[in-house]
Amino acid sequence: MKTTIIGIAGGTASGKTTLAKAVYDATIEYGTVEVIRLDDYYKKQDNLTFEERTKINYDHPSSYDSDLLVKHLKELKSGKAIEKPIYDFTIHNRSYETVVVEPANVIIVEGIMVFAIPELLKMFDIKIFVETDDDIRFIRRLKRDTRDRGRTIDSVVEQYLTTVRPMHLAFVEPSKKYADIIIPEGGKNDIATDFITTKIVDIFGRSK
Repeated sequence: MKTTIIGIAGGTASGKTTLAKAVYDATIEYGTVEVIRLDDYYKKQDNLTFEERTKINYDHPSSYDSDLLVKHLKELKSGKAIEKPIYDFTIHNRSYETVVVEPANVIIVEGIMVFAIPELLKMFDIKIFVETDDDIRFIRRLKRDTRDRGRTIDSVVEQYLTTVRPMHLAFVEPSKKYADIIIPEGGKNDIATDFITTKIVDIFGRSK
């Protein structure tokens, strides 16, 4: 099986996950597709207390176990299934559970730092950057983190100002130069979604 790996990068709450899901839903009937979130590869912090884990800079490339993700992508390309970790945002740590991911024609990897980690960048056959205005991204993050991740408004604002925005400017925004395609608004951009879907369907046709 020939495997094409697509990377989707962009700032926090830019629409990466929405785009990945939209593309998955539109293409799964034509071939095998898997979506992997970079967030699930945050490093295990079992040796730290909850309070200590809350103080980690999760918006720096070093917070990810990128070696494990690269290893997993290579295994998938070679036809081997992997046990993908699952990250639990409510405890700021990796869950003890894993999920089996089978090899696929297309693997989509999405996350803020996927182009900012050199060894991971090399794995992508197609690189897509989702670009969304800062104020929209902050509002989306505020809603998401307070609704789904048990965070307070004050903690979200503090994290955004102390690590999220500075790391975005230092790592995420500069990584945009590696993109093959830049998409405004992510999954909300129907034309871009259709374009990517058409490309993936073409890949399925050529892999038969």
